[in-house]
Amino acid sequence: MLDEMSTPDDDAGSAARSRADRPVIAFFDVDNTLLHGASVYHLGRVAWQRGHLGWRDLARFAWQQARFKSVGENHRHQLAVRDRALELVAGHSVLELEAIAVETYDKHLHALLHPTVVARAREHLTQGHEVWLITATPEACARVIAERLGLTGAIGTQIESVDGVFTGALLGPVMHAGHKADAAGRLAGEKGVRLGDCWAYSDSRNDIPLLELVGHQQVVNPDAALARYAAARGWPVMRDRP
Repeated sequence: MLDEMSTPDDDAGSAARSRADRPVIAFFDVDNTLLHGASVYHLGRVAWQRGHLGWRDLARFAWQQARFKSVGENHRHQLAVRDRALELVAGHSVLELEAIAVETYDKHLHALLHPTVVARAREHLTQGHEVWLITATPEACARVIAERLGLTGAIGTQIESVDGVFTGALLGPVMHAGHKADAAGRLAGEKGVRLGDCWAYSDSRNDIPLLELVGHQQVVNPDAALARYAAARGWPVMRDRP
């Protein structure tokens, strides 16, 4: 169901001039924006099936998934899940996580994609824009989603590895809240992109820094706080539920 939205074709003359001068990037959050629910839960399901975690951890991820669907992101709970996930991944190989990410997409995430949001991402590509996923999800998983959908690339949370084996430490911060905006700004700077020409799509109040960074905001399935914030600023809202 589509309530209200802006499109990449709006102000086509301005967009055409922008593309002639420099590239444009559309940044898409993943959880509850591009797909329904939290991708880390489904990574946990596949990891459990492969014998990498136990019932207690699966139950923890399931609880987090249910809460995320009902009330949106909670940073404290997200950090608790992150810390446990890092403990679990320590000692496993990068190739193992990549295989889990591929299986997770093929078995679970593909069916949870929001079709209207995916169509918007592809519309950006048709317009000649780059489309980047930007998410707290581990980057290995985000890359699989981007590759499967034919998007430009993905920025996610990076986990340290030595000789192809995870140490259980992060490389940099969790890609969350203001850190997303920082990463988007760096990518735009590297590519010579004017942020005023760029787009951002998100469901969460935690992504307000990212949304305010760009010239074109698109709120998707917003949590209550972001819905109020968007209404006060006249940002368009898209609602797309599977």
